[in-house]
Amino acid sequence: MTQERAGGRLPPNQALMPARRWPVIGESEPRNDPAPWMVTVGGLVGRDHRWTLEGLRGLAWLERAVDIHCVTRWSKLGMAFGGVRLRDLLDAAQPRADARFVRFVARSTRDHASSLPLADLPDLDPLVALTVDGEPLPVEHGGPVRLIVPGRYFYKSVKWLERIDLLAEDRLGFWEAESGYHNIADPWREQRYVVRDLPARKVRALLQSRNFDDQDLLSLSCDDMDLSGLTARRALLRNASFRRTRLEGADFSGANLSNACFDAADLRGARLSDGDAEGASFRGADLRGADLTGTRLFGVSFTAEPHEDEATVADAVIDASTGVRADQLSALTEPQAAFVRNALARPRAAGAGDAVGG
Repeated sequence: MTQERAGGRLPPNQALMPARRWPVIGESEPRNDPAPWMVTVGGLVGRDHRWTLEGLRGLAWLERAVDIHCVTRWSKLGMAFGGVRLRDLLDAAQPRADARFVRFVARSTRDHASSLPLADLPDLDPLVALTVDGEPLPVEHGGPVRLIVPGRYFYKSVKWLERIDLLAEDRLGFWEAESGYHNIADPWREQRYVVRDLPARKVRALLQSRNFDDQDLLSLSCDDMDLSGLTARRALLRNASFRRTRLEGADFSGANLSNACFDAADLRGARLSDGDAEGASFRGADLRGADLTGTRLFGVSFTAEPHEDEATVADAVIDASTGVRADQLSALTEPQAAFVRNALARPRAAGAGDAVGG
């Protein structure tokens, strides 16, 4: 399916992944545990209830097409998952009247978990999935059993589901607590992150020093500033905004720039290497002489996607002086990869910077 045929199914600022590609995000395998796999429903229930994988397969089976939307701006439409309704498992365990939230816990080395309000389940109708496209769910994508929550960013769809708890009070999950992801996660409202309230005095001091090294600055706004020569090595700048900002010679090496916005920024000669720019936007940015080698580029935008009005989206300025390796382009959507590939073939411009080209 092309972007043109997406028919309004793409939430704001999402790009369509090709049907053959499904990026692996986060951990790629569950915790090493010899115990037989069980899915247990407990907490505020009439009685704990548990199912083996075979027991789950013996329940009322459902095949469902689900659109999935990653918080880092890529989507896959109409994925065919097979499994059982979450509500069937909850009904068997009989939630108590004081239960208000459902928490999902993974068999994960980092104890991944997430939660949903119990009141939201009728509209969302989550699926406890064991198959995709008629085949067992791959381990790296959450197999043997994964929660699938339609209508929410995909971090709510917990991999390697092992326990479901009914709670009176909510508990933030791993991504929500550790990375500041939004606890509701509605892609149509772009509820990606919770904006952190950074002390104004701290922000002023950091801006004055132009040194963000090793700082956690989720959702920092630096639009229309002159931050030439900024150092932000290993900084956590998820969802930060640098629209139209002067960043010539800045050093973002090793930084987490997931979902950051650099639209129309001047990044000539900047170091953006060996980091994570998943879902970031560089549309209209001047990247001549910038070095992006070794940086994760899943879902990054340099130009308009086919479903967007190209007249309203500026292209990034890229030429042979921009450091991007050919193998990095496989992480981009095809329109983005084609744009970068063609741009890198342009001659190096005078004064573009000293970064090594790809």
